[in-house]
Amino acid sequence: AFSSAAWAQFRVEVTGVGMTQLPVLVTPFKGEAQAPQKIASIVQANLSRTGQFKPLPTGSLALDEMSRPDWAALRSLSAEALLAGSVTRLADGRFDVRARLWDAVKGEPKADFKDTVGAADLRLSAHRLSDWVYQQLTGTPGVFTSRIAYVTKSSGRYSLWVADSDGEGARSAITSPEPIISPSWSPNGAQLAYVSFENRKPVVYVHELATGQRREVANFKGSNSAPAWAPDGRSIVATLSRDGGSQLWRVGLNGGEPQRLTTGSINTEPAFSPDGQTLFFVSDRGGNPQIYKMPAQGGPAERVTFSGTYNISPAISPDGRWLAYVSRMGPGFKLHLMDLTSGQVTALTDTAFDERPSFAPNSRLLVYATQQGGEALMTTTLDGRVKARLAGQGGDLREPHWGPGRP
Repeated sequence: AFSSAAWAQFRVEVTGVGMTQLPVLVTPFKGEAQAPQKIASIVQANLSRTGQFKPLPTGSLALDEMSRPDWAALRSLSAEALLAGSVTRLADGRFDVRARLWDAVKGEPKADFKDTVGAADLRLSAHRLSDWVYQQLTGTPGVFTSRIAYVTKSSGRYSLWVADSDGEGARSAITSPEPIISPSWSPNGAQLAYVSFENRKPVVYVHELATGQRREVANFKGSNSAPAWAPDGRSIVATLSRDGGSQLWRVGLNGGEPQRLTTGSINTEPAFSPDGQTLFFVSDRGGNPQIYKMPAQGGPAERVTFSGTYNISPAISPDGRWLAYVSRMGPGFKLHLMDLTSGQVTALTDTAFDERPSFAPNSRLLVYATQQGGEALMTTTLDGRVKARLAGQGGDLREPHWGPGRP
């Protein structure tokens, strides 16, 4: 189902400083020099991207999960948390990953971690460990085991990729000489909906990641685009022009006649609220593209965005608190964030051509595409202070969508 490509992987460059950062010391894991992956480096990079932690240099410090740390020396480094561990190759070829997290202020162990995986899953184990550390230190689930889908254009060919949350391990789900747009993760992370122009018109497909099998779910007269999964995974809402004009329709994945949800004007780019009760979407019914919301089964629409004359690409955070979108500011397009309770809007970027924001599963980070020395994917904290550039090679990077976590 997948073909790997080293050039599609990213290098992570973190810039900016958060308001408060917890100083964390992650020491090299005992035995990881003989393992295919450097567990400690992966964990440290993951924590850095969140903007909530300040990784500390380890120097020549050598510890594992059974060590007795020298707390006086560690306090001189201002460490508040310490992570150390080991990676051991077992007789059957698998790897035993163990770690201990200490409260460096109190000088006592906080919790222990254990995982046993094959060599191919060592990166996934490092992401599991990162999620565990993040949860222990913040009380909030981590997102490092989740994946990101995105599209590249290179040498006239389009590819749909699936990568780890840090951009590594990118694999191609499908490649085509015709455009591929709008990848959208299913709620369970097993499928991707996307739009392909391979039939010389936009058609919505659903792709099974485990098998590579796919099927048409919206191939009606005219254009079929912008699929958004309902939270229950049983249907999608897409923009169809089957009856003239671009309107929102609910399409059941098990067949049946689609249900029309909007009339008049141009209505597109649907996005569900987490509870599935509300649809956010873009409409020009007021003269310019703005973001509106309405009941998910159709009904009266209410305008949501009022600042700016051109607002598109709505994304709702999984906790239902935030709306991310792209707003035209002068000649450019910038990423904005709205608090849906207060209506307060914050500009998150100083770049000029941002597109398609998508929230991490824990609502703490956003991924988006932008032009910054070429096409690139970026993550940003919700205050815009800490950004990580996911710099790819071999093509333009666009259309990111952040998927759910994995076990």
